[in-house]
Amino acid sequence: MTKTGKTRAEAPLFLNRELSWIEFNFRVMAQAEDATLPPLERLKFAAITASNADEFFMVRVGGLKLLQAQGEEHPDPAGLTPSEQLADISVRMHELVARQYACLRKGIEPQLRKGGIHRLKMEELTAAQKRHAEALFDDFIFPVVSPVAVDPEREFPLLAGLEIALYVRLAGEPETGGVRHALVAVPRGLARFLTVPGESGFAYVLLEDVIRTYVGRLFSGVPVLECVAFRLTRNADMSVREDLAGDLLAQMREVLVERKESGCVRLELEKHASREARAFLRAALQVPEADVYAVPGPLDLAAFFRLASLAGNEALKISPWTPQPVPGAPAAESIFDILKRGDLLLHHPYEHFDPVLRLVQEAADDPNTLAIKQVLYRVSENSPVVTALMRAAERGKHVTALIELKARFDEARNIDWADALARAGAQVIYGVKGYKTHAKICVVVRREPAGVVRYVHFGTGNYNEKTARLYSDISFLTAGEDYGADASVFFNTLTGYSQQVKFRKIEAAPLGIRPRLLELIGAEAERSRQGEEAAIDAKLNSLADPELIEALYKASQAGVKIQLNVRGICCLRPGVKGLSENIRVVSIVDRYLEHARLIRFHNGGDPRLFISSADWMPRNLDRRVELMVPVEDSACAERLDEILKTGLADTQQAWRLLANGTYERRQPDSRHPALRSQEAFQRRAEARAAAAQQQIPVLEPQRPAEQKKQG
Repeated sequence: MTKTGKTRAEAPLFLNRELSWIEFNFRVMAQAEDATLPPLERLKFAAITASNADEFFMVRVGGLKLLQAQGEEHPDPAGLTPSEQLADISVRMHELVARQYACLRKGIEPQLRKGGIHRLKMEELTAAQKRHAEALFDDFIFPVVSPVAVDPEREFPLLAGLEIALYVRLAGEPETGGVRHALVAVPRGLARFLTVPGESGFAYVLLEDVIRTYVGRLFSGVPVLECVAFRLTRNADMSVREDLAGDLLAQMREVLVERKESGCVRLELEKHASREARAFLRAALQVPEADVYAVPGPLDLAAFFRLASLAGNEALKISPWTPQPVPGAPAAESIFDILKRGDLLLHHPYEHFDPVLRLVQEAADDPNTLAIKQVLYRVSENSPVVTALMRAAERGKHVTALIELKARFDEARNIDWADALARAGAQVIYGVKGYKTHAKICVVVRREPAGVVRYVHFGTGNYNEKTARLYSDISFLTAGEDYGADASVFFNTLTGYSQQVKFRKIEAAPLGIRPRLLELIGAEAERSRQGEEAAIDAKLNSLADPELIEALYKASQAGVKIQLNVRGICCLRPGVKGLSENIRVVSIVDRYLEHARLIRFHNGGDPRLFISSADWMPRNLDRRVELMVPVEDSACAERLDEILKTGLADTQQAWRLLANGTYERRQPDSRHPALRSQEAFQRRAEARAAAAQQQIPVLEPQRPAEQKKQG
C-alpha cells in the first residue's frame, strides 16, 4: 500500500523514483544520527540532507506540481499518479524534517556545546554579549536591511527562493484597528553566523535572530505584534525551448530570471508561528497545507555546512584522509611520457586529481600541442582547467570547449566561463540542441616525431578539482590509438552536423549506450541458459530505466548472478521470487559521495569492464550525451574489478535494499567480515604510494677510493 492507501498491484515491478530518492536521504540522515561520529561531521551530513531536499523540491516536486496543474494524471512505472506521488512525498518529507531537527536538538548541538561551539538564543546572551549584538545591528545590519510593506490587496513582494525572510505583523492604525503586514529579507551579503564574545570556545547567534530582536527599530512608533522567520522554495523545473529559433545563451539567461519568479512549492516557517502568520503566508504564496513545513529550529540547515567546514575545531571533526600521489604518474615527469608507457587509471579522491589537471595544463604550455577539445559540465569557481584552456587559446592553440549551459544550478557560472573562453579565442559550443552533454572527456592532439598523437581523458566525474576531493570517481587516461580516434569522432559529432557513427571502442548516448547494455545483459542471460557461469556487477548512482530493469529481471530469471551497488535512486525490486531472486542491491553512504559508474560483465570468463558518465535512467540514456568506455588494459581492468568487488563486500557503511523499497543496514557476520570499503580504498592508495616511494632509486655519486676512506 502507498501512503495514500492505493495498492501497487497494477505495477508491481518497479519502485517509485521519488520515494526511492527520499529513502536515500534517510540513509544520509542516519550518518547525522550516528553518535560515534564527531559532531561537526554529523552536522555536515544533516546539512547535506537539507541541501538535497532543497534541490529535490525545486526540481522533482516542481515538475510534479507542473504536471498536476496541467491535469496530467498518467501513472509512473510504479503506478502512482503525480497527485499520489506528491501526497506520499509530503508524508515522508515531513518525517525527514522531524528527524533532522530531533537530531540537531538532541544529538548534534549538545555534542557541539561540550566541544565549545555554542549557538545562543538572544535571551541567553549576557549583558556584554547583548551590547555586542546590538552594536552589530546598528553598525552593519540596520544600514542594509529594507522593510517592505505588504498590502493583502496587491501582489505579494518578490522574494528570492531559498532565502530567509521575516514576516512582521504590526498593529494597525489606532483609528481603524486591525493589523498591518511587512517583510524583511535577511541580507544575503551578511554572515549568517555572528560571533559573540565568550570566555572560551566559539559562541554565535544567527543573523535572523538579531534582526528579529531589534526589528522594532525598522518600524518606528508602530507596535510589532509578531516576527516570524520563513523561507520559500520556488519551482526550478524550467527549461529552454530549443525548438524555437533564438540565442541559447539569451534563453538560458531568461530561465534564470524565470526561476526567481516561479511558483512556491514549499513554505518553511518557524514552528512557533501563530495561526494568523501561517494563514497569511499560505494565502499570499498560494501554498497548500501539505506543503507547509513548521520547523522546530533554525531554517536552512544547508547553510550549516559552512559552520561544519570552519577552520579549527579539529577535535570535533573526522581525521582527514589525504589524496595520495599516483605511483605511475610522478610529478617530475611529463604526463605525455607517462601515457606513452601505458594507460593510467586513477581512483579519486583516494588518489590525486593532479594528473588530470596536468594533462590540460601541460598541453596549454607545450609548443607541440596542436589542439585541446574538452566537455565542461560543472567546474569550480576559479577553475584551473578553464584557466589552462584560456591560456592555450591565447597562445594560438586550437581550443574547442563544449560548455553545457543547461547544467542545472550551474548555468550562471557556465555562462560566465563561456564568455571568458570565447574572449580568449577558444571555439565555444553551447551544448547540443535538444540534449544535455554530460560526457566527461578531454582530448589533446599533439605533434610528435612519429606523427600526430592523441591523449585522452575519460572520467565519471566533472573537471572540478574541489569536488574531486569529495566525490568518489574514476579517471582513465590513455594514448591508445583507437581511443583517440573515437574521441575525435565523438567531438566531430558534437561540434558539426554529423550523425553519430560507429565507434571502435566507446559507446555514446543517446543512440549507443542503451542498445549496447541490452546486448551485453542479454549475452549474459544466454550464457546462463546454456549452462555457463554468468554474472553482472555494476556500480551506479541511480537505476530507474524500466527497459534496463526488465532486462535485468529476465537475466535473473535465466540464472545470472547480478550484484548492484546503487547509491541513490533504485526502482528495481530485488529478491522477488520468480522475478529477481538472483539480484542483490546495496547502497553505500560514507564520508565521500559515491559517484563512479562502473560495470562488469563476466563474459564467459573473459570479463569486460566499463566506466561511464551515465546512470541507468531514461534521461541519461535518451536525453543526454553520455559515454561508456571499455577499460581493456589488464592492470587497469583488475583495479576496476577490485573496486567493484570491495564496494559490494562492504559490511559497515552499506545498506541492503529490500523488495518493498526499504533499506536495512548490513552487518558483519561469520561469512562476511567487517569491511568499510572507503577506508579500504584509502589504505590501499597509501600502501601503493608508499611502495612506489620505496622503489625510487637513491643516486649516490661515485667517488675515488681514497676519498671514500677519508670520508
